[in-house]
Amino acid sequence: MSSIRLAVSRQLRHVLVCTVLWFVSGVAFADLPDLIDQIKPSVVVVGTYVKTRSPAFVMRGTGFVVGNGSLIATNAHVVPEVLDSANGETLMVVALSGRAGAQQRPARIASSDKSHDLALLRIEGPPMQALVLQESGKVREGQNIAFTGFPIGGVLGLSPVTHRGIISAITPIALPGATANQLNEKVIKRLKSGPFEIYQLDGTAYPGNSGGPLFEMEKGEVIGIVNMVFVKGTKESVLTNPSGISYAVPVVYLQDLLREIH
Repeated sequence: MSSIRLAVSRQLRHVLVCTVLWFVSGVAFADLPDLIDQIKPSVVVVGTYVKTRSPAFVMRGTGFVVGNGSLIATNAHVVPEVLDSANGETLMVVALSGRAGAQQRPARIASSDKSHDLALLRIEGPPMQALVLQESGKVREGQNIAFTGFPIGGVLGLSPVTHRGIISAITPIALPGATANQLNEKVIKRLKSGPFEIYQLDGTAYPGNSGGPLFEMEKGEVIGIVNMVFVKGTKESVLTNPSGISYAVPVVYLQDLLREIH
């Protein structure tokens, strides 16, 4: 009888543990709609604008509001190195939240870190709702994540899209070295320090997602910036660009960039 009771007790414990895990997981995923509502107002389209061009606005990637609400984080490769000033080309951010609908915000580069493919833009107009960057806590492989952006540019319409996945790997990468005229103290320091870690995602992002926020599923804090060109091209240059593999740059490098301009 004692062996029977022991077996039953073990089964009950197993059922209880499975129930608790299911409940916790269910709560986490049930909160995702609330997190999306929280994240979307801060996700913007980054592009360029020429009044006489058709279309006047051309999307280049995704960005999100950080800092005091007047700064947009994105990938450095999303921002054109040279604007066609002769034809009045300007950097522009389009915010899609709120009852007023799409709002165009002129922007300018506040700072950039090409070593980690990051840029900060300063926008005109009233501050927007900024996302919270994770200050502490260890990102782990297998952790549930989500990211919001504008996949495949404007082909699917300028509406924020959210994808869910996990951190499938934390892996080192060395981005291509700068040319001689691009070398500066920051680039030289990065080259000396060697590769830095990036997040490989088990969640499919597309080129239009570049610069979008990668956030954890508990509080919606940003833990990375989706990168679909620079990192992907470097990591998979010897392959034929397999689908389903996406990457993100850890948010710690964005925090460093923010500290430089404050």
